[in-house]
Amino acid sequence: MAAGVHVLDDYYLVITLLVTVAYQLLFFSVAFSFKFDKLTDFAGGTNFVILAILTLALSRNPDARQVVASVFIMVWGLRLSLFLLFRVLKTGKDDRFDDKRDKFFPFLGFWIFQMLWVWTCSLPVTVLNSPAVQQYSPQASFATSRDIAGVVLFAIGFIMESVSDVQRFVFRSKNDKSAICDRGFFHWSRHPNYFGEIIIQFSIYMICVSAAADGPVGGQAFKALYATILGPLFLTILLMFVSGLPLSERPGAKKRYENGLNWEAYQRYLNRTSILIPFPPQIYARLPTFIKRTIFLEFPMYVFDPAKHSDIAKNQQPADEERQGNSTAKDRRSSEPLTDNV
Repeated sequence: MAAGVHVLDDYYLVITLLVTVAYQLLFFSVAFSFKFDKLTDFAGGTNFVILAILTLALSRNPDARQVVASVFIMVWGLRLSLFLLFRVLKTGKDDRFDDKRDKFFPFLGFWIFQMLWVWTCSLPVTVLNSPAVQQYSPQASFATSRDIAGVVLFAIGFIMESVSDVQRFVFRSKNDKSAICDRGFFHWSRHPNYFGEIIIQFSIYMICVSAAADGPVGGQAFKALYATILGPLFLTILLMFVSGLPLSERPGAKKRYENGLNWEAYQRYLNRTSILIPFPPQIYARLPTFIKRTIFLEFPMYVFDPAKHSDIAKNQQPADEERQGNSTAKDRRSSEPLTDNV
């Protein structure tokens, strides 16, 4: 098999970085100039598609593994970008940028972070399609056990993320802010879309690394393929410690508590539903806190404790407690079991 076209470096790292920076800056200039941020997520998702098409085309004669891995990341990126575009057009605005939209550097900072996200998470496919890897031939035939596992995991992750996105959107459009979305995948996990996205990225990595694990790829290319695990790890860290769970868990619970948005029912939902990994709620509710904090990744940083984190004075009850005349639930932790029956 002929190696791909050499462009700047043998791993396509520079060309993909340049394309990503140029693409994101183009959309940033439009968004900042016209104060129009509805295309922000669309720019992120479609960037994955562009990089996959670019590197696949440069590889000349791609094999089945390259095609499958590239198509998977394109399908995921396109689905995500179109859904987020549809959602922001329906809602009217993106609340994340209310304090950044008119400020050049804070707003630019988000776009720079998006550049890093796209480029890093694209690494497995980028390196797989590169001349450094494709110079080794013949490549192992597609359909190794690792390939099959990757395809199965991708299907699971894609279904979970796409279906849960739709489930939550439909639920919110039909209910008020006090309602709790505990249906479908949300019955098993508080964030099934995040779990599905993590599974997707690791599944694509599994397929890409098969060229080294089950094939002839060696030397620096072998190391480079395995090093692309940085992509799925970066996404996992991003969702768990930066922009995913930290921005939704404690802040969401705090908002419900302070605004009287069905707090006690939501507290019971927190107690019985795994934060990320899908698990039967009847069993999860009875697990020791230690197991929840470790195996199920419900770290203390996500937990809302009214006594510590609420801005309401300690002697002032939240709105729903005043209506119900119940002052005992105020100091319970959001993840500790209640004595009420769920």
